[in-house]
Amino acid sequence: MPDITTPDAWLILWIAVGYLFGAIPFGLLSARIFGLGDVRKIGSGNIGATNVLRTGHKPAAALTLILDAGKGAAAVLLARHFAGEDAVQLAALAAFFGHCFPVWLGFKGGKGVATFLGLWLALAPPVGIACCATWLVGAALSRISSVAALAAAGMSPLWAALFGAQSALVLSVLLAGLILLRHWQNIQRLRNGTEPRIGARRK
Repeated sequence: MPDITTPDAWLILWIAVGYLFGAIPFGLLSARIFGLGDVRKIGSGNIGATNVLRTGHKPAAALTLILDAGKGAAAVLLARHFAGEDAVQLAALAAFFGHCFPVWLGFKGGKGVATFLGLWLALAPPVGIACCATWLVGAALSRISSVAALAAAGMSPLWAALFGAQSALVLSVLLAGLILLRHWQNIQRLRNGTEPRIGARRK
């Protein structure tokens, strides 16, 4: 049997922990708790808070947002408490992947924005706060969730550089790139002028 006390095995363990935290489908669970059915059959079919909001049930959407952010933060904080910073960043990236590609749902998950914000709030609070503020400004100006998400992700490497999180610059670029890829269809709809606004219901 492999020795789990070796550094490489320890890092692999925290990648697994981060992924399993991220893979918890809180949007799906929240919708079912509130009797909203399968959120994958509503709107965009996404399991994130924005699509849960399209049911018209704000408490379910708020709960999804909090829990999706919380699982990213939990992965980071646990790794930081029990391991080093290398494990922290790997756990953060794995949590993001877990949300986007959960094994329980055939690797079809959300787009990772709430988890992205949560892990940054835990990883480097000033960067997380700046990303949240960027999202809020983007949402207020455009009333489109994907625009706010792309703005927050795109600005995150700059915030990491400005607020002293240079060690996480590579992570910030990776996460920003992944959010861009996860929002590729949204970008096409933005170009076509068909992207729905926040709170709008889609059949």
